[in-house]
Amino acid sequence: MASPVPVYNSNPLDEHISSTSRESLKMELLADVSLLPGEERIIDKDIIYICPFNGAVKGKVLITNYRLHFKSSDADVVVTLDVPLGAISRVEKMGGASSRGENSYGLDITCKDMRNVRFALKQEGHSRRDIFELLFKYAFPLSHGQLLFAYVTQEKYGENGWDIYKPMEEFRRQGLPNNKWRITFINKSYELCDTYPTLLAVPVNSKDEDLRRVAAFRSRGRIPVLSWIHRENQAVIVRCSQPLVGMSGKRNKDDERYLDVIREANDTAKLTIYDARPSVNAVANKATGGGYEGDEYQNAELVFLDIQNIHVMRESLKKLKDIVYPNVEESHWLSSLESTHWLEHVKLVLSGAIQVADKVSSGNSVVVHCSDGWDRTAQLTSLAMLMLDSHYRTLRGFQVLIEKEWISFGHKFASRIGHGDKNHADQDRSPIFVQFIDCVWQMTKQFPTAFEFNERLLLTILDHLYSCCFGTFLYNCESARDQHEVRSKTVSLWSLVNSRMEMYLNPFYTPESGRVLYPVASMRHLELWVTYYIRWNPRIRQQQQSPVEQRYKELLALRDEYLKKLEELQLSDSPSSRLGNIPTPNTSSSATPPQQYTQLHTPL
Repeated sequence: MASPVPVYNSNPLDEHISSTSRESLKMELLADVSLLPGEERIIDKDIIYICPFNGAVKGKVLITNYRLHFKSSDADVVVTLDVPLGAISRVEKMGGASSRGENSYGLDITCKDMRNVRFALKQEGHSRRDIFELLFKYAFPLSHGQLLFAYVTQEKYGENGWDIYKPMEEFRRQGLPNNKWRITFINKSYELCDTYPTLLAVPVNSKDEDLRRVAAFRSRGRIPVLSWIHRENQAVIVRCSQPLVGMSGKRNKDDERYLDVIREANDTAKLTIYDARPSVNAVANKATGGGYEGDEYQNAELVFLDIQNIHVMRESLKKLKDIVYPNVEESHWLSSLESTHWLEHVKLVLSGAIQVADKVSSGNSVVVHCSDGWDRTAQLTSLAMLMLDSHYRTLRGFQVLIEKEWISFGHKFASRIGHGDKNHADQDRSPIFVQFIDCVWQMTKQFPTAFEFNERLLLTILDHLYSCCFGTFLYNCESARDQHEVRSKTVSLWSLVNSRMEMYLNPFYTPESGRVLYPVASMRHLELWVTYYIRWNPRIRQQQQSPVEQRYKELLALRDEYLKKLEELQLSDSPSSRLGNIPTPNTSSSATPPQQYTQLHTPL
């Protein structure tokens, strides 16, 4: 792909999509736009971009079936804008034919990725009608009976990302099945639970008939199943949905016995049930047929983690956007940030995951659920597994974690993100997965050598969460993905990532297989993820590169250069005595680069 223009508003997605085809466009301003395979030019138009940092900027906008691309025509103010249509949440008309004031007539575009875009057009001859209708049609293809772009493009990569997660291989890596846990195929046709994966790990002492009776007492049929097992102490993390207790306080002996069988699998004295909700919410859920485990569950203790629901999280992120875009609210920054409660929510999610990890690390099995077991539950199980298991802290292992705990277990990506859907006010939308990635970023900041991947991977994941360029995050569950043939008709995001792995590697990474990470979940140690939430601000974009990381990369490049020269000298016919006068790096230490530059870890 052509190199993006080195200006503040260039699109980060352009840094990640490779091997794109070039189409020659008639418009000189837009001639350098590289289109993806399957991407087609729909319309281009003279327009004024109301830039929040530079004011009104004249230029041309190009709309394709994948993106909105703007480039300024003024040589003094070089501005480019690249927005994947999947990142658009709302398109509105601004002003009317009789509106007064300069640049008061045009389009107002709200994006899902923490920015808004505003364009102005001439107030004559319905000049915005065509661009509004086309933008609305292609930004929300599912609302217009069209395919998402992931089904149109067929980018070719060196690796097939759909192969990254194979459930049976991951179970074997964890040491399953064993004499306490078995793999069941009871859900192979999604008959037991249509939002669960086909392969499930359950206690050996439970029969398939027992599982069916338990499913009848769990919301959406999401029974307690194993997510992770500790290799040494055999303690497990089990996930599920709330029991259907209701106002009358219903009981189910099969469900109570099933949880006790889970406890007995490693002789845990008391099974800890972590309910992600505030207790008042759990009680209120009884009115709609839900609830929580009461005293009838013997040998079990119930702990509420006070994490708020999807609606609270959605409003919290909206408040955060209000104070960071387009301009940062600097006069009362700390109080404004506090009023959003975003970091407070991040703290509670991390704190809950720490409790889960600590309990399992000490040899006690746990059950984790919220209401339906696909939002807060996924946050808690995946973060706890990230703390406990260093495999998930590798580049490929992290992909497996997302595929396993989020995608296969039915986090409702389609409902939470609204891919291709015009209904921007849908109450099911919520940034639950964004919040999880934020928590991961917080951990990488506190443990800079513990993760094989870097921040760029996290940014890439969130960009393509919205882009609809890959099939990875489409639809709500595995059964829906099978129905829409996602694996055969779209490309996986991991195909992109694993074909260019060097871009996503952390140069400070030091493998430590047995280490459990316990991040500090206090407000004093948590930071706002500036390079994500405020990245559209030009001042922030100029500061994104870490000087320490940059210096480290330079040293690694210098080392590689010296090693190459050394190899060339050794292969030449020059007398061996000449080599004695050349200062060479220690080849034994170069085989293990983390130890070679140990001193660079200390400033962090």
